[in-house]
Amino acid sequence: MPEPRPILIYDGKCGFCRIWLDYWKLLTADRVEYVASEDAGERFPQIPSGAYEDSVQLVRPDGSVASGARAVFESLDKLSLYRWVRGPSEISYRFIAARRNVFYHVTRLAFGTRIEPTRFAATQWLFLRALAIVYALAFASLAGQVMGLFGSAGIAPAAGYLESITRSAHGGAIRFLAAPTIFWMASDDTTLQGMCWVGVVLGIILLVTGFQSGRFERLILVLLYGLYLSFSSIGQEFLSFQWDSLLLEAGFLAIFLGRNRVIPWMFRWLVFRLFFLSGAVKLLSGDPTWRNLTALDFHYHTQPLPTVLAWYMEKLPSILQRTSTLIVIVVELVVPFLIFLPRRLRFFAAGCVIGLQLLILLTGNYTFFNLLTIAMCLFLFDDRALGRWMPQGAQLSVLQPEARRARGTLLLAAVIFALGLFRLGQTLRGSLPAPLAAVIRYTAPLQIVNTYGLFAVMTTTRSEIVLEGSADGEAWQAYEFRYKPGALNRAPRWAAPHQPRLDWQMWFAALGNYQSNPWFVNMAVRLLEGSPAVTGLLESNPFPGQPPRFVRAMLYEYKFSDFATRRRSGVWWTREPKGLYLPPVALRTEQNDNQR
Repeated sequence: MPEPRPILIYDGKCGFCRIWLDYWKLLTADRVEYVASEDAGERFPQIPSGAYEDSVQLVRPDGSVASGARAVFESLDKLSLYRWVRGPSEISYRFIAARRNVFYHVTRLAFGTRIEPTRFAATQWLFLRALAIVYALAFASLAGQVMGLFGSAGIAPAAGYLESITRSAHGGAIRFLAAPTIFWMASDDTTLQGMCWVGVVLGIILLVTGFQSGRFERLILVLLYGLYLSFSSIGQEFLSFQWDSLLLEAGFLAIFLGRNRVIPWMFRWLVFRLFFLSGAVKLLSGDPTWRNLTALDFHYHTQPLPTVLAWYMEKLPSILQRTSTLIVIVVELVVPFLIFLPRRLRFFAAGCVIGLQLLILLTGNYTFFNLLTIAMCLFLFDDRALGRWMPQGAQLSVLQPEARRARGTLLLAAVIFALGLFRLGQTLRGSLPAPLAAVIRYTAPLQIVNTYGLFAVMTTTRSEIVLEGSADGEAWQAYEFRYKPGALNRAPRWAAPHQPRLDWQMWFAALGNYQSNPWFVNMAVRLLEGSPAVTGLLESNPFPGQPPRFVRAMLYEYKFSDFATRRRSGVWWTREPKGLYLPPVALRTEQNDNQR
């Protein structure tokens, strides 16, 4: 004979009760029998007839009865939790039960008429494919630039950088903690170039191959994270962008997908921090353009690498620009809290966030940042919403939970959550107590939890550096970059998801001076040497046969042209000179030394 089951009796005429009872049936499977009160008849004389209208009743196999919140917790096998929250749960239950019609409509608004346990199999599968694409794009983009940036004849050679860390650490083991990178073993040009293509291949493998072993897929994710961290650790200014940190943080979390259901929630926590911090820093900075809603009046032409659509967006009426600025602040400061609310509200948050990312993608070249952010927003959905997008027969090996490791993953998630709270506190308060600050400092090199916040202060003018070379110190010719503004008649170009890292860094250099950007002086030296690796990063080299004797940098203020100027002269930009950025420099020669 089957063992007797507890029986949960509910008001069958209550729409609110039916929605939640259908959900509980999925959770309890056949452990509990469900009976509508109108079907109970005289089976349970120990329960007063009017009790069913007040609360659900759980009849145990021995005939004893529990009601209200205790009945719910006990039927869900959560009695130990009930003992901790007994008082608040009973008060909440009575409050909701007395207003079931109101909460019926609230439930339909937030969840719909059908509630199911949240599942993430398809969600995780789709995210891993998207992450694979982002990794492949990031490594492919870097492959074409690594020699000019970090090679032996590049702007910021990796070997020299690692040597400087060794000197600072006096050769001790701390250097490996300061810069966790495989390039301690070898940082020659062949290794740097080869590792970029290894990253591309690993990304493609993760994208297209169906694995029979989840361990192999995890190994690919570990290698991708470790390889990108290695480049980031030697990348200095050129790999210190927030999307590099975001890719590492997301890539680290992805390693543990499938081991515990909490990991998708950690991705939601990451999306929350990314957007909330981006909104918070805008107001905390005290920048007047965000507070008076004029930020987008300046953003389109002052951002690092605008697209051609940004030229048109800047021409929108001021009322639309201010409305758009307000929407940005609301999406970044208010909408993130919906991430932790029920399904339909969470979907609304996802729609707002993805919509904002698409607008940013269309008007600015922010590399793979928009694609990665949209990919992380997949975790704001679930398998009911995304399951149809997963191909039939797709391998889900990495998604199979490993029970023996679930507790370890839960502990890891707790640590990451705590570090995220510390990062939030650091941004909002400006500082942390010394012990917490030490935790952040020691974990920072791994970039598993980072801080975010783009455009905290909106630049209201656009300064551009124009590099020039000369053979005689009299006639000067400009070096043209591939993507940053230069020639006035050249339309803003599309670059994303590729990131021209030198073009981006030139934007930051223009905000300061060459003394605060040592790499800029080293770039001038490479141009004087005629380094093919560095000139290969540029659109054109006006000195293809022999490098120039002198290099200088001029500073201009650039603005988008207006419609009339564009029609009349065909220019997309106008500019005004602001003086020298770098005075003329030349290589020291033996003749010059003798003259000295």
